[in-house]
Amino acid sequence: MITALDGPRLQLARKTVGAIRIVPDPTLPPRLLRLVDARGQAYIAKQHTRRDRYAQEAQAYPMWQQHLRGYTAQLIGRQDSTYTLLFTALPGVCAAAVQHDTAEEERAHHAAGLVLGMLHRATSIGNRSAIGSDLSQRLCSWTAKADQADLISTSERRWLLHSATRLADSYMDSSICHLDYQPRNWLVAAGRFWVCDFEHTRRDARVRDFARLEYRRWQAIPRLREAFFDGYGAQLTGVEQQLLELFGAIEAATAFVRGHEQDDVALRAHGRSVLARLK
Repeated sequence: MITALDGPRLQLARKTVGAIRIVPDPTLPPRLLRLVDARGQAYIAKQHTRRDRYAQEAQAYPMWQQHLRGYTAQLIGRQDSTYTLLFTALPGVCAAAVQHDTAEEERAHHAAGLVLGMLHRATSIGNRSAIGSDLSQRLCSWTAKADQADLISTSERRWLLHSATRLADSYMDSSICHLDYQPRNWLVAAGRFWVCDFEHTRRDARVRDFARLEYRRWQAIPRLREAFFDGYGAQLTGVEQQLLELFGAIEAATAFVRGHEQDDVALRAHGRSVLARLK
């Protein structure tokens, strides 16, 4: 367990900005720590447990933040040996806490589409087959894990593998993708919007960045999808909608396995719901 009494996060903060104090914040996950320096400037210190996630987030800020200037925190310190990062703190509240089915929630999705569209357009590359092949292999891997844990039926396994074959034969454009783009990683306040948590960020199929929203948010309130793509600046084509359905197969298989590994009943139920919708 990562403790807040003394450790890499406090050490990095003191080295970077000087004397600091901890500000208790029960809304933050355990690996994040809110800090304030002697001048009242607030920071977030984050310690990763996985080197690959740390490396992706540490790389994302200097490489891609130029396309999201004003919509993200500033990375001001890092410590490679302990997988620790220090950011300026952002104002606002987590968009996941915004009351559902309200104009405020709709505005958050519109802003989210606007910001993601900026990143995608600045980093987009045309149709490629290699990404489809990589995603096909990933789906096959998740399917094998779900099958080994006896989480899916024979017919479900067959359908997931058929989806993997379709992915392998698909061409799709790529861009730098956030890959966990959903309200829990957005902050909103008085008409402002920010994005956080770039630990999954890498080049991937552009349409895949919509999958979490499609299968976790938009089905219940379709007008949020409309608000998002109005902000994004383009609607999905028929081919892109088909791709999004294939990415739903990855969403389902991942939810089965992660839900099993973490003993998360809700996550497993989510995987079952997505699969039932698509199969």
